[in-house]
This record gives sequence, structure tokens and C-alpha cells, in this order.
Amino acid sequence: MTMRVPMLDLGYQHRLIAAEVQASFDRIMAGSSYILGPDVTRFEEEFAAYCGAGHVIGVGNGTDALELALRGAGIGEGDEVIVPANTFVATAEAVVRAGATPVFADCREDFLIDPASVAERITPRTRAVFAVHLYGQPADMTALAAVCGDDIVLLEDAAQAQGAELDGRRAGSLGVAAGTSFYPGKNLGAYGDGGAVITSSDVVAERVQRLRNHGGVRKYEHLEIGTNSRLDSLQAAVLSAKLRHLDAWNARRREIAEQYRDAFAGSAVVAPPVSDRVVHVYHQFVVQVDERDAVLAALLEDGIGVGIHYPAPVHLLPAFAGVETAATSAPVAERTAGRILSLPIYPGLTDEQVAYVAERTLAAADRASGTAAA
Repeated sequence: MTMRVPMLDLGYQHRLIAAEVQASFDRIMAGSSYILGPDVTRFEEEFAAYCGAGHVIGVGNGTDALELALRGAGIGEGDEVIVPANTFVATAEAVVRAGATPVFADCREDFLIDPASVAERITPRTRAVFAVHLYGQPADMTALAAVCGDDIVLLEDAAQAQGAELDGRRAGSLGVAAGTSFYPGKNLGAYGDGGAVITSSDVVAERVQRLRNHGGVRKYEHLEIGTNSRLDSLQAAVLSAKLRHLDAWNARRREIAEQYRDAFAGSAVVAPPVSDRVVHVYHQFVVQVDERDAVLAALLEDGIGVGIHYPAPVHLLPAFAGVETAATSAPVAERTAGRILSLPIYPGLTDEQVAYVAERTLAAADRASGTAAA
């Protein structure tokens, strides 16, 4: 029997908050305060308290958040920023947009940026390291901080890690500043684009508040060249409603991850390593398999939505062929890119659906391995 299991179904979340969101929309429409209004301020304060940070500055999208975190920390032309080779393109794209040069470090077997590789990439021009909390697991910020010392700024790309923790502290509060995304598919997602910069630095917060609003804090008073990247009130209302459910939704993601782990134990499907220092929020559940493309095709035929996050390390993308960057070798990232496969994981998945995905994944991996061996 074939069961349809989508990669993501946001309808489950919407049904839980629909009435609250509609009431907020009606109130905002009546008050006509659409951009950087009281609902944005309220969400910024709520999310800052949730993250354990001093400030949250809402912006238009996650990529802008990354760029403004860099610019707010004083990173720009002539600087090098070390980023992981295995991440979404926006991490490195933001570095280029800020006027700096991306330098690509390799990852560890848990897919996270390797502090040893970072140490090897440091030059006199290195001004920052952008640690990505990939798939919902925080990077090893303790080791990275030791590598950075006092002279290199440690930043976070927390777009996939809302609610994740390292040593009892939440993602977004672990570095000088963080950028996060509220793209609809994120653990905390809006009904359109949105993002935020998270920081406990008053200096960084003040500058990002200017930069998001054409370089000024008052109308027609522009202190520097900024941009137009402001979170709107409707999206802030959605995010406030969802924030109250986030911990429960993340807990359900962990339950699903454990069911997958139990099913894949000792098999040809390799579940992702997890540190006992973290609270993982499983934005993605990424396994490794031999003959990945054959397994992916089989699962799609079985009605299961699967994906690849990400099919090529960033330094190998055509967009970066003409971008100034250091010569890069990232053997772990390059090897795992051909083996990784993202399985459905979202709060609305039923145990029956999880069991079906696990069973079909095991069957597809066994068939692919047998065919390759023959």
C-alpha cells in the first residue's frame, strides 16, 4: 500500500492558530499599522526573551538578517569571513553582499562546521566566523570561540535552529550576533518572508536598527547607507502566535527523530550524529545512504516527499566561480553531499506516517545497495 507523506505540511500549524491569527489581522487592518508597528515590537521583545538575548531586530528575510548581522558587527570590504562549505547559499551570499570575502571551511561528520578546519583557514584578513547551526543542531561554539579568540567575531546563522540549545543556552545567544529566517518552512515560520537579527550587543542592535531602515532611526534623517528590510506587522502577529507553540512542535520533531533512529539502528541508513550537549530541533532529519539518487527516486515513487539539503557545497556552485575566495578543499562536505537525504519531519506527521517512511527508506536502501553490489 502506498501512503502519501509530503516533505512538509504547514496546514497542521495553521489550523492550531487560525482563529488567533485572524483576530490579529483584523485588529492590524483596523489600525493600519503595517510595518514596524506595535505588533513587530511585541514579537521582537517576546523572541528576544525566548532566545535569552538582549535584542531582536525584525527584518524582511533571513538573507538580509545575515547580511545585517555582519554589517552591524562592523564586517565589510577587505575582510574575510569563514563560513562552512555545506550550508544554504545565503550564508556565503550575505558575506559577499556585505562587501567581504567568504572563505570556506570543511564540516565534521555531524555536518557542522569543523573548528579545526576553521583554524587552518585563518589569515591576517580574517575578521569573522559564521557558524551555521545546520539542520537544527548548534555548532560547537565553545571550540569555535577558542579558535576565534578576542580578535575574530563569532556570528551565528540560526535560520534552522529556533529553539535549539547548546549547554543550556539557546541558538541566537551564543555569539556576538545571529541572523535567523522566518521563511514559512522554518521551525518558526511566517506566512511569507521574514527574518531577524539577534544580539545582546547594544552597539550591534543600534546599528542594525538603522541599517534596516535606510540608515536612520527617524524619517528623513539618514546617518549611513542602509537598506529597506523591515518586518511587517502581519508576519509579526503570525510569529507571536506560533512562538507559543514552538517548544511543543520542536519536542514532536525530536520524538519523530527518535522513531527514525530506532528504525535505522544497525542498517544501511546512517542516522545523523548528535552531541549530548545540545537540544536538537530537527529542522531537517538528514541520513546518509549509498546510491542516494536511486533511494531518492524510489521514495518519490512510494509517495514520500524527500529532499537533499544540500546537493553541492557552496564553493562548488557556479555563482561563486567568479567571486573572490580562497582556494578551498572540503573533502568531508564534498563526500557527504553525494550521500545525504532529507526525510519528512514536521510536527503534524503521524506515527503511522513515520513508520511508513522508515520502512520504505530501509527497503529502498537495501535494494540500492544490492543493485550496486551486483
